[in-house]
Amino acid sequence: MLSHFLRPAAAILFALSTIPAAFAGDVSPAGNWQSTGGEARYKVSLCGDGTQLCARLTWLSPEMRTDQNLAYLNKLVINRAELSGSNVWEGTVVYEGEEIDGSVKLVSSDLLKVSGCRLVLCQSLVFQRI
Repeated sequence: MLSHFLRPAAAILFALSTIPAAFAGDVSPAGNWQSTGGEARYKVSLCGDGTQLCARLTWLSPEMRTDQNLAYLNKLVINRAELSGSNVWEGTVVYEGEEIDGSVKLVSSDLLKVSGCRLVLCQSLVFQRI
């Protein structure tokens, strides 16, 4: 079940890398992020024209290293999500080989929320800056 949850998170989160900062000090989503449970880490970056968000799965805990999850390791799970509001990006996330609609929101300088829906099932994940 977690592997099904991990993929959308990676794709969405990882669709969270380039959030322009509305916080004091011009905080950016670019950097390294980890799922709150510590199962996976992602590298988020600004991409495309510099306002779009990209995310790459960079690490999996030993218990998450299944063939299904390893297929996403070092791959973009979010690619060029578009800025849609203050600290919010929208785009597609790779989930089980499919692209699904998702969004990434920079909640604070150290918290990122990734949400996505597949048909009528929607999930949200929170990531911490590391």
